[in-house]
Amino acid sequence: MALPRRASAPLLLLALCLVVRPALAAGPEGTVVRVVDGDTIHVKVGERVEKVRYIGVNTPEVHHPTKGEEPGGREAACVNRDLVAGRPVRLELDAQTHDRYGRLLAYVWVDGAMINAELVRLGYAQVMTIPPNVRHQALFLRLQREAREAERGLWGRAPALTEGRGCQ
Repeated sequence: MALPRRASAPLLLLALCLVVRPALAAGPEGTVVRVVDGDTIHVKVGERVEKVRYIGVNTPEVHHPTKGEEPGGREAACVNRDLVAGRPVRLELDAQTHDRYGRLLAYVWVDGAMINAELVRLGYAQVMTIPPNVRHQALFLRLQREAREAERGLWGRAPALTEGRGCQ
């Protein structure tokens, strides 16, 4: 039985939105050429290199001009390096594409895994939500709670270990 013409138009629009929405969220693809720290990388996209800041997460500092190196900063940078260095990535953009420092803001994907979420899940990043970029906030909060309860990564009682990741 065919739907009346008026009923089929909203269904067609809904179907179109479901197909187009993921394409709009997908951003550029490139290759990681430098890992700055636990939440910032440089990605070669075409002929240019973009400085990319992970959306929704924050890791301890390694090179901060006033804070210096924070506990866990080297571990977070090492885990990030292990996950992304030299790898092809897909950058998923959100509502705001750049921060006040000119960095591209993105959810970074490698082989179907979102690195922002993986750093939180492993316990090497904390949730840091800055609206309007809130697309994956609920996921990040759940992963952070689980990492904290399991005492993973920097949530552990003992110093964080990154053995087996090529870190020193």
